[in-house]
This record gives sequence, structure tokens and C-alpha cells, in this order.
Amino acid sequence: MPPLLRLLLISIAFTLGSSMMSPAGAAPAAYLDSSGRDDVLSGGVKMITVQTPKGAFRVWTKRVGNNPTIKVLLLHGGPGATHEYFEAFDSYFPNAGIEYYYYDQLGSAYSDQPDEPSLWDIPRFVEEVEQVRKALKLDKSNFYLYGQSWGGILALEYALKYQQNLKALVISNMVASIPAYNRYATNVLMPAMDQKALADIKNLEAKGQFDDPRYEELLVAHFYVDHILRMPQDQWPDPVVRAFNKINKKIYIPMQGPSEMGASGKLLNWDRTADLPKIIVPTLAIGAHYDTMEPAQMEKIAKSVKKGRYLYCPKGSDLALYDDQQVYMAGLTQFILDVNAGRF
Repeated sequence: MPPLLRLLLISIAFTLGSSMMSPAGAAPAAYLDSSGRDDVLSGGVKMITVQTPKGAFRVWTKRVGNNPTIKVLLLHGGPGATHEYFEAFDSYFPNAGIEYYYYDQLGSAYSDQPDEPSLWDIPRFVEEVEQVRKALKLDKSNFYLYGQSWGGILALEYALKYQQNLKALVISNMVASIPAYNRYATNVLMPAMDQKALADIKNLEAKGQFDDPRYEELLVAHFYVDHILRMPQDQWPDPVVRAFNKINKKIYIPMQGPSEMGASGKLLNWDRTADLPKIIVPTLAIGAHYDTMEPAQMEKIAKSVKKGRYLYCPKGSDLALYDDQQVYMAGLTQFILDVNAGRF
């Protein structure tokens, strides 16, 4: 069956709310079977101890479902956001028999939140993910690593060091170069904004007034509803609202900068474009037309790795999993099942 037709059929099945399982997915009874699991008492929740240069801390994870050959670890964005905006997967992954893990990175939501600025850098986060993988007993026979936005950076960095542990990689709504991200914001997105609003935003940033309510109001009204989530703010889904309200700014601002309108923190010079050919595991790159980053740069990831596929969301923004949900979920699920069935 041609790939586009297969993708269309999956999308139709989602739209109709089909409960049929893909042949590649776990059978319904097996998917719900938690026999022998050590997280049954807590409903799938496991607090994992991770070692850091500043001591031991605990991070929160939660398993959903059971499939011995498909286990997806979800890396949220931010940095410093939460797992909560991934709750949309609950409407799709179980029907496909996909086992998946919510995970709050150190400093986020239900995980410990140490006030240790030195912990907020890429290499330490990579080692944290590796410790989480070991604790969850994920390996190359089943381990799919999914990262969205900042999570995409973290997933790519993990793959460059530990891809021997991976079955597949998903980089969603992230480019491989922050300088490219900033060029697109400066040369394309900012000129298209209301220039008075842009001037006010930059003025507040220059004064360091990131907590001024006016700053957030301007960003949402003139940038976020166009490029982060293309819905009126009062219609943003509850999981997104909860995640945004819990962003740990002690992590977010030092690493990303004060907003999504370009990056200015520790990530400023991050660029892994030249290293993409080193990625040899099956990789899905997801891009969206209205994202904060150039879709062509996200497609470049798929073209540069050894085994790449590109999923384009024509109606989506940075949170295409919400504002172009049918295309996003159908394409993501198809990739996972194709890898599992040896079709990719």
C-alpha cells in the first residue's frame, strides 16, 4: 500500500474514533496487562533517582500501556516545561497499542526542583535521560525517543551519544541549529509582526521586565497565537495551559531566553547540523508551516540522517500536536508502527 494512502487511512480511523488495533500494535488484552510490573500500585508512576554533580534527585515518570516492542519516552519542551501538554497522546497512542512514558525532567512539575543553576546544561540533561532509560529498562529492541521543541534538542543530543540504545528517534518541531532558528525569527517572523508590539516587547526585554504582565500579553497576542498554538488563547486546551503555567523560569530563561521569539540563553550557539549524518537509527522529523522555526530546516534533519522521514503539518505551529492534530498523530503513529513492523 502506498505510504500516503496508508497515512490517509490511519487519519480517517482516528477521525471516526476507531478502536481497532493496528496489526503491529499490542492486542487490547495484552496492552492493558500490567502483570509483573513494579509500578502497578502507583498506576504506572515511578519516581526515579538520578545522580548529578550536585547530588541525587528524583524525577517523575508514568507508564501508559504495555507493548514489549514499542516503548516511547516523551521529552517535553521548555526547557523547564512539563509532561502535561503531551496528554493529547492519550487519545491516540492506546488505540495503536503504543506503550509510552510521561516524564518530567529534573526541575519540572512533579520532579525535584533543585535551585542549582549549574545543573541546567545539555550534557547533564543527556546523562539524566540515560539514567531514566536504564531505570525503565528500555533498550534497542523497543526504545523510541521522542522530543518536542527543547525536547528535540535533548533527543538529538542523546542520540549522538547513546544511539546504540535506540530503536528509533523522533524530533518534533525543532531544528538542528539555534543560529538558524534565530535567523528565521529575525528575518521572517519579526518583520511580519505588528511593529509597535514588537518594539514594546523588545523594550521590556531590554529592561529585564520579563515578569511584567504586559510582556506576556504582548507575546501571546502578537506571536504565540500565530506560531506556538494557533487558537485563541481562551481556547487553548487545558493540558497546554497547565504546562505553560508551571514553566520553571529558573531553567527556561538561562537556557532559552525570555521567550520563544528566538533564543538568547545558553543554547544561543547550539548547532548540530554537521553531526546529523552520524544518526543511523530510523528518524522522524516533524515540522509545521507556522512554527517558530523554518519548516525547511526541520525537513533538513530528515534528509541528513541515514534513515529519515519528514512529516509536514500544513496547518500547524510549534504545538502542531494540537493545531494540526489529525495529520500529526496519524504521521507519528504510522512511523512508530512502520519501524516496529520492519517497514522502515
